[in-house]
Amino acid sequence: MEPVLFYGVPHGCSFGSIVALEWLGQPYRLHRIDMLSKRSEGFARVSPLGQTPAMVDSYGRTLTESLAILHNIAARGLDKGLGFAQGTMEFDELNWMLSYLHTTLHSALGHAWNAFKLDKDDTAGREFLRKLAKEKAAGAYAYLQGVLEGSEWLVGDRRTVADAYFIGIARWGEDLELFDLESEFPGMHNHMARLEADPAVIFAHAIEDETPAVTAGGFLGHIDIEEIAPRIAA
Repeated sequence: MEPVLFYGVPHGCSFGSIVALEWLGQPYRLHRIDMLSKRSEGFARVSPLGQTPAMVDSYGRTLTESLAILHNIAARGLDKGLGFAQGTMEFDELNWMLSYLHTTLHSALGHAWNAFKLDKDDTAGREFLRKLAKEKAAGAYAYLQGVLEGSEWLVGDRRTVADAYFIGIARWGEDLELFDLESEFPGMHNHMARLEADPAVIFAHAIEDETPAVTAGGFLGHIDIEEIAPRIAA
């Protein structure tokens, strides 16, 4: 059976895993999770911590955390340049970049998501978290802009799963109204604009927005949790 990716809305970092699956081009299905609502018991079997992305692979095994899922996708797409063979310097560079995106950029912008989820009356708490997010994310954006100087992609000379993950989280700076990326970090903005024109990124936006989505050929549709449950390995 084809893998199933559990993706979160609104604007989850699982966006990057959808992009990577489209680039991979192999059959897969999706299951949508509203991260602002109570999660089902069925989803808890896949992701005990209630986080997305999560994946049930073709053998019924469950996998969580973006880095693990993106490495899984990359390993199946070495011929497409999505990743590199483990043990190579290029693999270490990709692993480092994915780790940086997660531990630094994702974590920094996560403070603004926490502010978004706070009670509307907690003005002081919201302002503190947004200020913290902006300060920390600015440094991460500046560093990544430096990486992209003279380079078309974050790692190597082709798009990889790092670029897929990047576009899923870098967009949060404007989504959460922290930055005007075009004026403040034009190099970052240019890389994002190039990715936004990619059919896989356009597809992932359509999936999130529940508008008509044109797949590169791998997407086989959404699947209900009741259909997934019997496939999950004990």
